[in-house]
This record gives sequence, C-alpha cells and structure tokens, in this order.
Amino acid sequence: MTRIAPLVAALVAATVAQQQDPGVIRDPGTYGPQVEIAHLYYDQWPTGIAVSRSGRMFSNYPPALDPMNQAYTVAEIFSNNTERPYPSAAINSPPGGRINNTVFPPTGAGLADYFIGVQSVVIDPADRLWVLDTGRVATQNGTQLTAAYGGPKLVGIDLQTNSVFQTIVFDPMAAPAVSYLNDVRFDLNPSITESGQGVAYITDSSPEAHNAIVVVDLGTGQAWRRLMNIPATQADEGFVPTIWGQPVYMNGTTGMPIGNVNFGADGIALSADGATLFFATTGGRELYSVPTERLRDQSPYAEILARGAVGFRGETGLKDGMETDTNNRIYAGNIEDNSLSSYNPETGILSTFVRDPRFSWTDTLSVGFDGYLYFTENQLWLSPSYQGGVDRRQKPYVLFRVKLPNGGTKVTQNAPGSNSTMRFRY
Repeated sequence: MTRIAPLVAALVAATVAQQQDPGVIRDPGTYGPQVEIAHLYYDQWPTGIAVSRSGRMFSNYPPALDPMNQAYTVAEIFSNNTERPYPSAAINSPPGGRINNTVFPPTGAGLADYFIGVQSVVIDPADRLWVLDTGRVATQNGTQLTAAYGGPKLVGIDLQTNSVFQTIVFDPMAAPAVSYLNDVRFDLNPSITESGQGVAYITDSSPEAHNAIVVVDLGTGQAWRRLMNIPATQADEGFVPTIWGQPVYMNGTTGMPIGNVNFGADGIALSADGATLFFATTGGRELYSVPTERLRDQSPYAEILARGAVGFRGETGLKDGMETDTNNRIYAGNIEDNSLSSYNPETGILSTFVRDPRFSWTDTLSVGFDGYLYFTENQLWLSPSYQGGVDRRQKPYVLFRVKLPNGGTKVTQNAPGSNSTMRFRY
C-alpha cells in the first residue's frame, strides 16, 4: 500500500489539474499591431496628449480631477520621461493660486491670462496647439469648485514662437459656472464661416448634467451651445461600467452616498470631410452623430433642428476620447474590453483595433502627422473619486502609440495663417 500511495496521489493531482484546465478555450487578452510606449508619467496625473508635425508632444493635467496637479496644468513632454511647463511656468502659475477664496463658496480663479484647470490640449490641422481650460479646480478633499468668468477659455499657441496668439474667453451663456469643457475638434475650412477662420466644436461633460456641444467661431470669438441637456449628451441613468472585472461607481468620500458614473458629452471626433460630428458620453456606451451645419446654424430654430438631426450610431463600448484619421475611421478606447476600437461610419461596424491587458482607462487619443495613434492610459477609475477616497493608482501613467492601418494619418485642411495676438471676451 505504501508504494501505491504516491502513484494514487499523482493521479489525483493530475485529474484535478485537468479539471481545472482541461484545454478549454480562453481569452487571449491581446490583439492587433504592436503597441509602443512613447512616454511614462512619473510626476503629475495626465489626461490629454497632442503631437505636432515635428513630433513635439504636449500633455495636460487637470486639477479639477486631481487636486495634486498644482505645479503645472500644461506641459511639453520629452523622450527621457520628463515634462516642462508650457509655454511657460508663469502662465501655469496663477497669482494667488487656482482657487478664489475671496468669495463664498470659493470658485476657480477667474484669470483670463493664466491656465486654471486645463482638460484638453489639441493640435489643429494647421499645426497649432490649442489649450481648453475648464476654469474649474478641486479642493484637497476632492470637492470640485465651479468656474468664474475668465477661467473657461480656449487658448491658441504658435509652436514656432511658443507664444499665445489667440485667447477666447467664454461668457456664462456659452460656459456656465457648472460647465466642464472637456474636448475640442477644429474645422479650419474658411468657407464655413463669414470670418473665414473656421470653428471649434467642444463637448461639455459637466457632472452636474448641464451638458451640450459648444460651437466657437475662431474668427469672431463668438460661442454658443447646442444639444443642451438632451439624452444624447447626458450620462445614462444608473450607468455602471465594469473594468478589470470590477463594477465601478462614483464613491469619493467615506460616508457620502455612492453614485453612478455621470460624465456627459465627452469624446468627440470630426469626420474627415468636416460634415459630421461624432460624440459620446463617458456615462454610457452609445455613439451619436450630428451634421455640423446644424451646429453652426444660428437661426431662431437652430436648437430644435440640431436636436432633430442627431443620429444614434449604436453601442460602441464605454469610451472617453475619440479621434479620426484620413481613412475616416473613428478610434476610441473600449474601456471595459481593455482595447481600442475602430468604427466605420460607412458600414456602422465596430471593430477591435488593438487589445492589451495594460489598458484600463484610455483617456485621450491623438492622431499624429507621423501616422501613429497616440493615447494616454491614466487609471482614472482607480483614483479616489471611484475608490472610496483611496488612491489605488500606480505610477507611472503611460502614453502609448500604435501605427494606424492603411496609411492613416492626421486629417489636415487648408487654413488661414494667423500670427497676430487676438483676444475675444463676450
């Protein structure tokens, strides 16, 4: 019996092992082309990425989503995994700080000549950097303050001179105090506006549910809201995403009610011909589109006509940022699937582009002039706002890049040049 016991034990172990993994098919976890690390963030917590024609890279660090982002809110990033405030440390350092404590309740500082709470940086088709400032910041306990006039703005920077050439400060009609200007896309076609300077389309993802698409005439500085507070621009009621197998709720502070992920209109992409704007919330899985001419319309019936023109494009996964290439494919993170997806507007088909276990929260995407798709992975869902006040993020945060298929590259258009300094305040 003593000689048989080891053999029996081995047979039992083998049977158990076979039962645990008898060759059953499993999720491979990866798919698509090779993914490269382009930058590692060891300092502040990033959201946006913008890549210029010459390969210069820029990121932003919103203090409204991470109150530790104080040293700068826009930086140029370098190949040795370092960052430097851009275009200067001074514009990133509002005198008196980012919070106005002279009023009650306190607000974000209303300083038009300084960056307060930048949520997005974008390179336009003319190779100019634009900085989208929400004007909002958070206190050290994570409470997000409202914006003050002078805070919400769109700032254009000439990359040749590294200087501001245009500042558009939004009035409260275009950007209310509870707005959260999230992402922006540009159409510089001179024929679409009387000013000839083109337009910008901006999503307002306000967690207070004051959501819309903001349209800006880059020549006059005039801005207006469209698709205000309709289901397509607002988070789905009761939305609960699942990331890495875990349901995710808004759960920032011990003792406070647990809520649902509630970001409204967030991701935005412009079709290659500029005729259609695609947008989505980060509080649902739906994709929508609207003809851009309906957004630019300023007739008395413009809002009603724009709402009637919104098209439902199907469920395309939970996503944050979106981008378009010259093949007119819409790229976005599919956050619950650890992947990036490609949507074909001509067929309505969603395809997996690349998949990797290192992906969890794909935040911002940027198509470079070099034919690469750049995207940040910043672990947003592991931040204190989602983890009961506990910070479960682990540095470094990562900027990846992957080569686009079929020769895809950045969409460019003829654009009027502008080196003059302009400021519009309405």
